[in-house]
Amino acid sequence: MTTKRMGPGFSDQILGLVKTLRADAPDCLAAGVVDMATGMLLSYDTVDNHPPEVLDLLAGATLDLFQGRTVVMIEDIFKERRGVSTDNHFFQEILVNSENLTHLFLRMNEQQDVVAVVVCRKSVNVGMLFAQVRRVVKEYGL
Repeated sequence: MTTKRMGPGFSDQILGLVKTLRADAPDCLAAGVVDMATGMLLSYDTVDNHPPEVLDLLAGATLDLFQGRTVVMIEDIFKERRGVSTDNHFFQEILVNSENLTHLFLRMNEQQDVVAVVVCRKSVNVGMLFAQVRRVVKEYGL
């Protein structure tokens, strides 16, 4: 899918998206945006200080979740079987629960290689988390 990453104001949109996610997602501890085309964390906001290598690994882990070799193979098989010829991806949202945290990874609607990441306390109401993050992403139109 063609992206508009280089368009004017994209950096401002990303910064605004991250700030709004941090403010609006329930029990949010951190938010960020990953560009899977470059493998870079474009922006983030967190309540804690994290070592840079951990933040770098977040981008790589996001890439593996959405576009790892096996995931791409699954998507290609489904596309072939269903006769789909678009570049859109099947995996749009991924929820990961760790011991103390809930991580939501959400692919942007218009720019399929850009993923928002939101990290919340594990006690978060998952339905509210999805609703708020989807609303914010839709509002930014990325």
